[in-house]
Amino acid sequence: MSFTPREILPGVFHIEDCMGVCMTLLAGGREALLVDTGYGLEDVAACVRSLTDKPVRVILTHGHHDHALGCRWFAQTWMFPEDAEVFRTYTGRRWRDHVRGQAVARGFSPQSVPDSDSLWPMPEKLTAGRIDLGGLTARVILRPGHTPGSAVVYVPERELLLTGDDWNPCTWLFFREALPLRDYLAGMRELLALPFRQVLCSHRAGLYPRAWLEAFLAGFTPEAMEAAEDSPEGEAQGIHTRTLKPAPEQWIVFDADKARGASHALSAD
Repeated sequence: MSFTPREILPGVFHIEDCMGVCMTLLAGGREALLVDTGYGLEDVAACVRSLTDKPVRVILTHGHHDHALGCRWFAQTWMFPEDAEVFRTYTGRRWRDHVRGQAVARGFSPQSVPDSDSLWPMPEKLTAGRIDLGGLTARVILRPGHTPGSAVVYVPERELLLTGDDWNPCTWLFFREALPLRDYLAGMRELLALPFRQVLCSHRAGLYPRAWLEAFLAGFTPEAMEAAEDSPEGEAQGIHTRTLKPAPEQWIVFDADKARGASHALSAD
């Protein structure tokens, strides 16, 4: 198998799949929690079993294909219901065909992305709250932004925040299901009340210090908004996107139409 698991912190495994996206396994003394499932070209469950012998619960931070297609390897998964339509869309035939093309280009068989809709049943309803894994606690938080039902997970014993796709050093906030920029920022700033010291995200293999997320959120000044530049990322979906650099080595690509008036609003924050 082409998974690369790294034990980033005691009991915290950040697992990179063959397509370069990461999922996180929190291995407690009583049970384990897998956060996201990747593209699912290969047996995610077998990889997890090689890391823990405890029962595994599986949650999705959101319903996009690169986080949800791997759920086919598990009997049951959970997700916030606000992302039900996102899940249906991105595990549907159109996006599976897209991923199949990417997989074949990397040397995988077309059968690595099966054709049966029945392999991706709707996840069970996830509710916000604490999951006691035995020595590790996962606090699951609904944090709409990248999608309407995006989840983040706080692990107090490791002073760790798992941001899913709500924050990456390059954050995408331009899909049609993404929240407007001002609403996204308001929600993300609420997370700073949590006493985390480190951050794991889905599209990078390593840990980031809290200061990176603080700098990212502090960088949305009216001046920075005015300096944002048009970018091509949303062209395929007919979305006018702009790219802003709120902090060194960090970018966000957002829907320019949804961000109208954000510069004025930020001056009052």
